[in-house]
Formats: sequence, C-alpha cells, structure tokens
Amino acid sequence: MDFKKLLRGPLVYILLAVIVVSVGFSLLSGNGFREVSTSEGLEMLSDNEVESATVIDADQRVDLVLTQDGDEGNQVQFHYATARGEEVINAINDSQLNTFDDEVSTGNWFTSILGFVIPFAIIGLIFWFLLSSMQGGGNRVMQFGKSKAKLVSKESPKVTFDDVAGADEAIEELEEIKDFLKEPAKFQAVGARIPKGVLLYGPPGTGKTLLARAVAGEANVPFYSISGSDFVEMFVGVGASRVRDLFKEAKENSPAIIFVDEIDAVGRHRGSGSGGGHDEREQTLNQLLVEMDGFDVKTNVILIAATNRPDILDPALLRPGRFDRQIGVDAPDMLGRKKILEVHGKGKPLAAGVDLEVLARKTPGFTGADLASVLNEAALLTARSNAQLIDNRALDEAVDRVMSGPQRRTRVMRDQEKLITAYHEGGHALVATAMNNTDPVTKITILPRGRALGYTMVMPVEDRYSVSRNELLDQLAYAMGGRVAEEIVFHDPTTGASNDIEKATSTARKMVTEFGMSANIGSVKLGSGNSEMFLGRDMGSQRDYSERLSEQVDAEVRELIENAHDEAWNVLNENRDILDALALELLEKETLDQTQLAAIFADVKKLTPRPQWLSSDRRPVSDRPPIPMPEKAPIDLGATDGAIDSEPAPKPTRVTRPRRAPDIAPA
Repeated sequence: MDFKKLLRGPLVYILLAVIVVSVGFSLLSGNGFREVSTSEGLEMLSDNEVESATVIDADQRVDLVLTQDGDEGNQVQFHYATARGEEVINAINDSQLNTFDDEVSTGNWFTSILGFVIPFAIIGLIFWFLLSSMQGGGNRVMQFGKSKAKLVSKESPKVTFDDVAGADEAIEELEEIKDFLKEPAKFQAVGARIPKGVLLYGPPGTGKTLLARAVAGEANVPFYSISGSDFVEMFVGVGASRVRDLFKEAKENSPAIIFVDEIDAVGRHRGSGSGGGHDEREQTLNQLLVEMDGFDVKTNVILIAATNRPDILDPALLRPGRFDRQIGVDAPDMLGRKKILEVHGKGKPLAAGVDLEVLARKTPGFTGADLASVLNEAALLTARSNAQLIDNRALDEAVDRVMSGPQRRTRVMRDQEKLITAYHEGGHALVATAMNNTDPVTKITILPRGRALGYTMVMPVEDRYSVSRNELLDQLAYAMGGRVAEEIVFHDPTTGASNDIEKATSTARKMVTEFGMSANIGSVKLGSGNSEMFLGRDMGSQRDYSERLSEQVDAEVRELIENAHDEAWNVLNENRDILDALALELLEKETLDQTQLAAIFADVKKLTPRPQWLSSDRRPVSDRPPIPMPEKAPIDLGATDGAIDSEPAPKPTRVTRPRRAPDIAPA
C-alpha cells in the first residue's frame, strides 16, 4: 500500500474532522462532575455524605455535591434507569440534604444545532474531497464545465515550420491559415471567407501534432491545445459545457487557434454507441458542431484537429463550413525522409562516411517518428559502445531495431534450428531474386531479433504508390519461399512459416475481394466497409455476399496460394545449388548484406514470365499448361550429417476442386 498517497487522500481529513467533532461534543457535554456508578451514588446518599443533590430528569442523571472533598473533588454524578427512578427519589428523601433540586432540562440549544448541522457538514466535506480528488486538486472543485485547454504562452519553447520536414503540402496550407489570422483584411477584400477548421489526418507518427505546434510557434495569436478525451467525463453535460467555455475564451481573445488532438475521441459517428448512442459524447459533439458553424459568422477563431481515423468521424463534422480544409499527412517520400533525417541529425556527431540519402533509401515507409527513433537509437548504441561518432554500423543496427526489435543475443539456437533457419531465409531471398517484379534483397540474417528467428529484407529502390498484380503474385511467391525450402530440403516443415502463410493469405484474399484481381470473381468489392463501432474492429465488418460466392472466394484464395507455392517450388529446384551455397554462407557469417548477396545470386535463373492476364479470360487456371519442374542433381554438403536430402522432395499431390463453368461464355 502506498502510504504517501493515502496520506494525501481525503481519508485523513475525514478522520480528523470526526475526531474534532467528537472532542467538541465531549467538551460541550462536560460539566466538571466525576462519573460514578448508580450503586455508589445510592450508597453516598444512604451514608449521609451528600450536601446537595440535583435530579436532571431529561438525562436521568443525579448530580451530587459531597460534604467532604475527596482526591478527585467533591462533585460526582450517576445515571439511573427508568425502573429505578422511584428508588433513587426515596434515597434522596431519606438522606439528610441541605439542598435538593429538580431540573427539567430542555437541552442546550447550541448543542442541538450542532447535532443537526454537523452530520450534514461531514457528508458535504466527504463529497467535497471526493470531487477534488477526481478533478486534480481543490482549486478545480465544482469546475467541471471549465475548459481544460492549455494556452501556449510566448515563453514556452517554440516549434516553427523550419523544424518540420517531409510535409511540404501541409505546411503550405497551414501557412495560409497563419496569413488568414495575421491579415484577414487582404482576404476579405476579395470576398474570401476565413476557413473555420482544418483537419490533419494520416497514419500515426507522421507529424500531425508537430505541425500544430509549428502553427502555434509561427502565429502570434493565442493557441489553445486540448485532447479530444478531455471533453468527456463521467458527469452528464460536462463535455458540452467545456466546449462552450473553450470557444467563449477563444472568442474573447480572438484571433485565436484551437487545436484538438485525437478528435475521434469526441467526433465519432453519432449513433455508433452500444444501445443506439452515447448521450454524453453526442451532446459534446453537437455542441462542437454548433460552435464551429453557429449564427456568429464574425468570430476569428480557427479550429485545427488531428486524427488517424478520419473514416469514423461524423459527416456533419467533415462538411465544408466546419472543417473546410482536410489535409492528409502521409509517410514521407525519399526526399522528405532525407530532410527529416537532416532535421533530427542536427546536434548529433555523424561520422564522415554517413550519407543520409542512402539511409533515406533504406527506410521506405518510415514515418517521421520512425526516423527520429532511428537516429536516437543510433546515438544510444554509439554511447553504449563508448564511441564518439555515429557511423553506418550504428545506423544499420538502429534501422533493424526499429523494424524488428532488438537482437536477442541470449537466445541460443541448436545447430539444427540454425540450419533450418538458414534454408528458410535463403528460400525467401532466392525466390525474391528469381521473380521478375520484385525489389532487390538487401539483407539476410539468421540472428534472432524480436519475435523472429531471422529475416530477409527486401527493399524498394524508389517510392511506390500502387502495386501491380504481378508484383503481388511475386510477393506471394517469395512469402512461400521459406516454407517451400523447408519442404524441399528437410521434408518436414516447421512452424516458422506461420507468419509468412498469414501474410500471404491476407494478400491473396485482398486480391480477390478488394482489388478485383480474380478472373472468376471479377472486379467486385466483396464485404461491406460499414461496421458497427461498438462491436470492435474485427467483429464490425459485414459479409454482403452469398455462401456460394464465399466458397468461390475461398477457392480463389487457395488457388493463388498454391500457384505461389508452385512457383517457389520451381525456382528453388532450378537454383538448388545456389540455395545450398547461400545456406552455408549464412551458417558461417550469420548476416549477409547486398554486396555479398549480389555475388551469390549472380547466376540465378529467373522464373519464366507469367502469361498475360486479361479480366475477360474466364478459363480455369488449371486448364493452362503447368510449369515444368526440372530435376535437381544431388549436392554433397559434407557437414550436414544427413539432415539435408539432396534429392528434391516429391511434389505433394493436391486434389483439384472442380471449377464452376461461367454462366456466360466469353465473346
């Protein structure tokens, strides 16, 4: 238990309040009389030790003043039960008393008021502390409706557009927003209306929040920053109140900019909650819609929002008049990656041989956050090795760390597992090299890294924004290359190809159901993109096609995978000697770079080009002539101890499912 946290909590104050109240009651109720038992009091009366007695009927108490002072004074009191009241009165009457009084008490009015007020005060105090603990301090009590937005002050470190690279189009659009705020008259003179909102959308790590911080640094106007999740609380109406308070404060200090990060937390499509909707979130969204496009058209407040899920935002939020500008911030291209590396490389001691352009070519698909992590990891590795300059070795290791995780040096693999891994990765690399539409293989390693026992790096030489059918078929083939190599060499495949099979199946299913690359299914989008949000990402999609078509889809996907398996089989048997040489080289060196691979793959026999594919070609694939499977001469590897079969494994027999004839014959 965290005692420090407990001491800072409301429980301590509640206990102190109870103690203070108890002590107060004891002081108020105390009158200087010493309490004795009933029998002792009656005995004092019978022994004539009492000078005076007072009977308080309301409390059923008798106050006695003794004739002689004792060690603890001469004032005592005792209480009696109702049944013994007559006995007490008789004892008083029989005693020789100088004074005898009866007191019919109506109670102390002050004590009565305290007894009524204090319980409510304690309950209010408990409620007050509970609310203050949930709101982050006593200064936030009962201020749920106040905005939590942070005002970026002029003293805070500024980020400018010079610190942002790889997003030139987004910077251009945001610079125009800055000009709107600085010189609104120039645009109003030609009838232009200042945009109400700008939505930045794109994958995580592409720099959306950084762009908003750059706008705050460039614009000399108040900049309010808040997260979408800060609007919604457990109390109904708080979110809408905070939206009103935020825009009220921004309008009072206009021109101003409001930045809402992760707006999908509050701007999700209405009616998507469980049971028909989430009233609190939808009330917050409704208030946001009103504030963005209300009756007041003269307010000079611009809302900038960022999200990586624009598909789930409410359509009313995306229409012109609210988010007039929707700027996509995607992963940077090669030139953008180079600029990002230059920005993050400032202040880092790079060795003379480091070329950031080469590093940019090695990192296709990396976001700005990934590239920043690469340089940071390289700096950490350099410091760990007590070096002074960041060299290419550290950068290569940093790229591998960001892509696949740190190397697992403590994992000790058996020789047989190393051999299987070498052939598995060699199968991937060899098939990728033998294809006609794949990117070059730049690296192979059998060192465990992350969750993988080894990996093959296939990197494009240039940025691509679309992929052809033949390129996807090549990806399927070299994804199956590792599994096929295990079948050919060891006749006993392992579980190491599970991720390859998963990726190949996913790609093949997308080719059939999304990309229209199946002649039998046709160019039809199968599966509804509309999903129920409250069911989750994986359960939300709906199948809008029949069971019969579903069987055809499964057959087409299986056909694509089996054809890829056949192509990998033919390539590996055709180049078996190269596969064996590659495996032995991997066992010796564990990691091979592009230069070493180029020497090994110099004589690779390429796959025969595939027949031209036409969408109107409805012939079953099984009617086409099969690709011949040449026999492979045996190769003696010496130190394999019989673990490798030099003869090609027999091709597994497959049962070909009958294909349904087309309803309409091709013209």
